[in-house]
Amino acid sequence: MQARIVTMEEGKDQASAIRTSISRTLPLRLLLFCLLFAVLAIGLSIICMYSLRFFIFQQTVAPSTFRPWFEEVHTIERWIRPPTNLWHSINDNELLWRASFVPKIKQYPFLRVPKIAFMFLTKGPLPLAPLWDRFFKGNERHCSIYVHALPSYISGYPQSSAFHRRQIPSQMVEWGKMSMCEAERRLLANALLDISNEWFILLSESCIPLYNFSVIYHYISRSNHSFMESYDDPGPYGRGRYDSRMEPEVTLGQWRKGSQWFEVNRMLAINIIEDNKYYPKFKEFCQPSCYVDEHYFTTMLTIQVPHLLANRTLTWTDWSRGGAHPATFGKDDMTEAFFQKIFEGQACLYNGQPTSLCFLFARKFAPNALDPLLELAPKVFGF
Repeated sequence: MQARIVTMEEGKDQASAIRTSISRTLPLRLLLFCLLFAVLAIGLSIICMYSLRFFIFQQTVAPSTFRPWFEEVHTIERWIRPPTNLWHSINDNELLWRASFVPKIKQYPFLRVPKIAFMFLTKGPLPLAPLWDRFFKGNERHCSIYVHALPSYISGYPQSSAFHRRQIPSQMVEWGKMSMCEAERRLLANALLDISNEWFILLSESCIPLYNFSVIYHYISRSNHSFMESYDDPGPYGRGRYDSRMEPEVTLGQWRKGSQWFEVNRMLAINIIEDNKYYPKFKEFCQPSCYVDEHYFTTMLTIQVPHLLANRTLTWTDWSRGGAHPATFGKDDMTEAFFQKIFEGQACLYNGQPTSLCFLFARKFAPNALDPLLELAPKVFGF
């Protein structure tokens, strides 16, 4: 009996010891858990603090380059301001689509100063640029300049020049092929992005102005017609180039020929760049021997809006020597008498009335003609 009691008492002592051990272990584990939690909390707090400071620093010193796909418009200025940089990465289809936007309300809700867009189609440099710089000087508010050169050409005009940073993204151009007309449409589309451009003149690197800016602006802005030469040539170099596969879009009776160098208003410029009816026909059936730049625009516009065309060009050219190209004039030709012959003997219609002022520009002039042209300009051209 005593042994039993002793055993029971020993069991009680063991149980008591176990309970005491557990009670001591639990606070220790709880303490370790709390300590670990505190360490993690402090660590996270430090990480968050430095992350926040880094984010604020980035926002202050280096703003994000991310831009949304749209830009919120706060004022009308965003819509009417011309592009500050003519260089862009959009392709031709995107460019023509964007340039074809036309406001439905004809009255402008702002003071719009109509400008002339001078579009230069060149191979590379503009050797007569100093003469043009003198012509443009003081008239920047009424004109815009665009240059389409070969893609490999990098211009280096000084900041003082009207041609500084006026080169547009371009493609290769081949004489007599559709790429020539595509370059002209590319020039028109880029110029149409400036809503203030109302008239568009195509020129080459060998062109010169025959009058000062005021005379030319007045002549073009007051005209009821656009100056796209258009005539029916029954010979081998006119109707002889026609391909009957262009029917029914273009018939032989509608086929026209004209000078590549034109002036059109904004409405006709949009007609040219939005065209997808005549373009495929001319591209497929007016091949190199057809010289598409002499037929495409003039035929299309004669079909669409014949009453809006003056049926003559503003650019004087000498074809009297024959051949595929007009005469080129150098420094030895630059005399007052030479230009007097150009000014005299002209006869044409302007707004339905006879006039002797028919040409505002002339070509082709060689690079070595620049110095004598600069000397003659004040007396002969008025600038």
